[in-house]
Amino acid sequence: MEEADLAIAGPKKSSPVVLIVALAVLTLVAGGGGWLIGGMLAPKPLSTEEAKIVEEAKAAVALKKAGQQKAEGEAGKKDEGLPKIATEANGVVQLDAITTNLAYPTENWIRLEVALLFKGAPDVAMAEQIHQDIAAYLKTVSLQQIQGPRGFQYLKDDIEERVDLRSEGRVTNVIFRTFVIQ
Repeated sequence: MEEADLAIAGPKKSSPVVLIVALAVLTLVAGGGGWLIGGMLAPKPLSTEEAKIVEEAKAAVALKKAGQQKAEGEAGKKDEGLPKIATEANGVVQLDAITTNLAYPTENWIRLEVALLFKGAPDVAMAEQIHQDIAAYLKTVSLQQIQGPRGFQYLKDDIEERVDLRSEGRVTNVIFRTFVIQ
């Protein structure tokens, strides 16, 4: 008789406590995964030395713009941007624009303008060698390698590594001014 009563009543209902615990565990797992992915994707904070260099560069650009605006008001000259060869004061050398076709597909072209931040006095001969090395490297890159933000980051890392090897540590930063794919 008892078996008949159990068959009619059906299976036991689960407790709401079990549901709440399962929901809490899943929430913690999802939060931990989000934190982990966020840590991998977030940009690394600048060191104090890098932050100081960035602030000095911003101040130099602001000062230069103020001087150019004053000169434009007096003489009506156009904005020339950074000089090709910078002074020893800031150690920045802007390289000529690099325009070349990609390895695949060859119909696509890339234009890249970079500036080099030297440790100490800039070396023009070394800057020209670095310019040629970057141009030669860009001819070996395919469009699939540089698509999207990850591709650009890989390209930037590769160029910075090549510059570091070529300059033997004399170039402390590579500043990307323009990057266009057509």
